[in-house]
Amino acid sequence: MQTVTPAELLRLDPSGAAPRLRISGEWTLPHYTLLEGQIAALRLPLPAAQTIDLSQLQALDTAGAALLVRLLGVERARALLNQPESLPAARLALLETVVSALENDQPEMPGKPSLTPLQMLADLGASMQRFAGQLLELLGFIGLILETLLRSLRHPRRWRVTALVVQMQATGLNAVPIIALLTFLVGCVVAFLGATVLERFGASIYTVALVALAFLREFGVLLTAILLAGRTASAFTAQIGSMKANEEIDAIRTLGLNPIELLVLPRVLALLVTLPLLTFVAMLAGILGGGLVCLLTLDISPTLFLSILHDIPARHFWVGISKAPLFAFLIAAIGCLQGFRVRGSAASVGEHTTSSVVQSIFVVILLDAVAALFFMEMHW
Repeated sequence: MQTVTPAELLRLDPSGAAPRLRISGEWTLPHYTLLEGQIAALRLPLPAAQTIDLSQLQALDTAGAALLVRLLGVERARALLNQPESLPAARLALLETVVSALENDQPEMPGKPSLTPLQMLADLGASMQRFAGQLLELLGFIGLILETLLRSLRHPRRWRVTALVVQMQATGLNAVPIIALLTFLVGCVVAFLGATVLERFGASIYTVALVALAFLREFGVLLTAILLAGRTASAFTAQIGSMKANEEIDAIRTLGLNPIELLVLPRVLALLVTLPLLTFVAMLAGILGGGLVCLLTLDISPTLFLSILHDIPARHFWVGISKAPLFAFLIAAIGCLQGFRVRGSAASVGEHTTSSVVQSIFVVILLDAVAALFFMEMHW
């Protein structure tokens, strides 16, 4: 029998009426690398009309059969099994085994399910049910916090003053720089935009009132609450969630202590104290940033700026500061609740930390929009 060199194991013969792919030589493991390179040089999959010539195939093992199936495709290789004259019986049996194994190993690609109107309604209903469940859980947790707070007020010896001071430092004092810097920059941006627009109408002087009203009523408390929702709510969830994952919450209950009184109340009370103070700092920083832009771009002197600011009614300040305790209570409650929902793994801690930030920011923005509409209708 004529020996076929490795270079002739696979070649395209264009001499006939139609191009013919000649498969020859020994398709065995020693030639695997060479065969793999030659197969990679072809454009796969082969055309449906491509003629395959197996008459010069001298040897075939499992590795070569796998490459042959890869070259021809599972369907065409299966078709060869129905042509006994194409290969000897032993090689056909080997090829059939390899084809069957490769067919079983191919993962089934799930078809993209088409969403019918009924399925869309079912998904919407499931989402609403989850939302209602989370809302009820939050309301129940808020009730538990209020009940524990009222019960602890009758027992001053059980007050966690040290924990309260520590949380006030963490949530309030340490947050002053970032709150002041951010609101100062936002105040500069608001004043610059206001001056750019109002200058067209010859009303640049009203930029002072724009900055003052924006920060006294909305931006001061809103920016502070959003920053604390990302900074403090996530910290509360991570701290309590890590304790839950390490079974420290169970240990606290075993010792006869109340986790709500020990862990939640200091955090809630600390945020109730620090968020209004941080809101006041944010108002001052934002107005200061707006005053700086007015001084540099509009030539409004600090004396004139303060004079215009003095004429703004104080009710705008009280409208803004009155929303701070509500936002503080909800941010702390959501952060602590998500911490108690952790289920004992690091992945769960990260998941609920993200959820606490998203929920806190959503609730803050939603309530701020509702409060803005209410105060506008009340002409406050």
